[in-house]
Amino acid sequence: MSKSIPFEHVARVPLNKVKIKDDFWSYYIDLVRSVVVPYQWDALNDRIEAAEPSGAIRNFKIAAGLEEGEFYGMVFQDSDVAKWLEAVSYLLESQPDPELERTADEVIEIIAKAQHEDGYLNTYYTLKEPGRRWSNLAECHELYCAGHMIEAGVAYYQATGKRKLLDVVSRFADHIDSVFGAEPGKLQGYDGHQEIKLALVKLYHTTGNERYLRLGQYFVEQRGQKPNFYEMQLKERGGESHWTGIDHTLDLEHTQSHAPVKEQEKAVGHAVREVYMLTGMADIAAETKDESLLAACERLWDNIVSRQMYITGAIGSMPQGEAFSFDYDLPNDTAYAETCASIGLIFFAHRMLRISPKAEYADVLERALYNTVVAGMSRDGKHFFYVNPLEVDPKSCGGANRKFDHIKPVRQEWFGCACCPPNVARLLSSLGEYIYMVQGDTIYMNLYIGGEAELSVGGSTVKVKQTSNYPWDGRITFEVTPQEPGNFALALRIPGWCKKAALLVNEAEYTLNAQTVQDGYVHIARTWQAGDSVELILDMPVERMRSHPLVRQNAGKVALQRGPLVYCLEQADNGANLHELVLPADVSLEAKYEAGRLGGIVVIAADGLREDTANWPGGLYSSEAAPDLKKEKVTFIPYYAWANRGEGEMSVWIREKH
Repeated sequence: MSKSIPFEHVARVPLNKVKIKDDFWSYYIDLVRSVVVPYQWDALNDRIEAAEPSGAIRNFKIAAGLEEGEFYGMVFQDSDVAKWLEAVSYLLESQPDPELERTADEVIEIIAKAQHEDGYLNTYYTLKEPGRRWSNLAECHELYCAGHMIEAGVAYYQATGKRKLLDVVSRFADHIDSVFGAEPGKLQGYDGHQEIKLALVKLYHTTGNERYLRLGQYFVEQRGQKPNFYEMQLKERGGESHWTGIDHTLDLEHTQSHAPVKEQEKAVGHAVREVYMLTGMADIAAETKDESLLAACERLWDNIVSRQMYITGAIGSMPQGEAFSFDYDLPNDTAYAETCASIGLIFFAHRMLRISPKAEYADVLERALYNTVVAGMSRDGKHFFYVNPLEVDPKSCGGANRKFDHIKPVRQEWFGCACCPPNVARLLSSLGEYIYMVQGDTIYMNLYIGGEAELSVGGSTVKVKQTSNYPWDGRITFEVTPQEPGNFALALRIPGWCKKAALLVNEAEYTLNAQTVQDGYVHIARTWQAGDSVELILDMPVERMRSHPLVRQNAGKVALQRGPLVYCLEQADNGANLHELVLPADVSLEAKYEAGRLGGIVVIAADGLREDTANWPGGLYSSEAAPDLKKEKVTFIPYYAWANRGEGEMSVWIREKH
């Protein structure tokens, strides 16, 4: 029997109890509400001429018998609709919008009509391959689409109290439970693209039906068992693969099915599948108090963040299979670094944080959020990155150079495989869930995002008002207003990037030492009264960051970071041929806020050097002296803000001269 995990239940913070009022994040959340969700609705309905068609809504209409036609798009096209509905749900939970709710209700009616009598719901297999359900779990994403629809059903119920979609997904989950399991006559298989497990835990929390939790646990425990389920299905299909020219079915590491999950030692294969798997594993470990499963989560977490994560919080370095490579293999110019993978890493970090409130989990969550995720969407809300390289030369993108074919120097309007845009929308619209966490009699401040929250602590309500100019400034203030005077603790994260911090409680200095700081959080336990204030001051200098010596791509180079933000060079500020620039080791780095640039950012300026190629003797190679270095001002902008001023070069890492 598994030993008990020593943690207390952490309830979800309802989004209607958190009002974000933040100079940085309010722009993006308002953008999601006013631009991104309407734009994506048009994209799902094929109303954007310049974008690739989606067909996703029409597929549901055809499956519902409301239109005639054929299935269009990827085998997982249904998931785009589900993620859009989930984002809409979070927006509605945060703030009522009758018109948006009516649109969502209309979509839900169509989805309900598309559901089969036995509960099955998938437009691809309904329209294109009827009779072949569950025949290709490795490649065809049925359980992935099911998981996203379940998440949407749960979110819409939480937002509106309406059960229509919740009942649809509950019937679907019941059907899945009747198909899969260890019992005789059931398919002893598991999901290909991993999403269903975390969705089933959400459904269990919402309905209280333990069958959903047990089904999620089954999918976790069955994965990687012998004989391999995917190999058996491939044989039953006569070797047939869904993807022309691509066969991941026998690449068991690609789907993390090469070994039982508790025996896996490092993150391998498709990066999004890996972190979705780990999110579900963490959920199941928390619910079942399975310490061996939690140990596997911790081991794989360490492998990712210590050996396979970019400085931007991006993961999955290989374009081949959108996958992890080997330890310390983090190329910048060919990086895949899918936006969805960083979003999945945030989900995983959040689950680990809820199990064990350690600042290291929130640090990674913050790193991925402020860098890769925000970079995944333009400031107009209508253009998106699928991949997030750390170095770009537009001349090498596309064309005959297939090595860089996946790299785009500017964000795209939409994608045939459009998983990332609605994923960004659903994460940003649910951002209020990630800021605070209540565990027992302690309120944890995980993210420094301005606004107000009403939190339940020990049966009483505590209002917290947070004010700051983060991430540009490290001074954060809190006003604490309990319903009545009470004993509880505030735990404020001291980010891993901060080497010097100070804390004031009611304007009196509060000591930071081994007794008050635990796992990266400073705990303030006292009797709180209305009007109490806390001020946290985080030192935020510009830091030169260096890679582990085994990251060969960054040898002799540095990257700049200030607070949670990673910086980059962009051609718009520094001209072409960024590879010619050098940063002397002894020059000062000046951080300056510029309100008129890219919506208001802190830029970093320095006296740099550039190779002077005017005296190059000619020819491709030369034994003569290296080019002279001439002085040149260099300017760095936050990585998330690049590619908002047209096409050009970009680089995070720069050579350092001692």
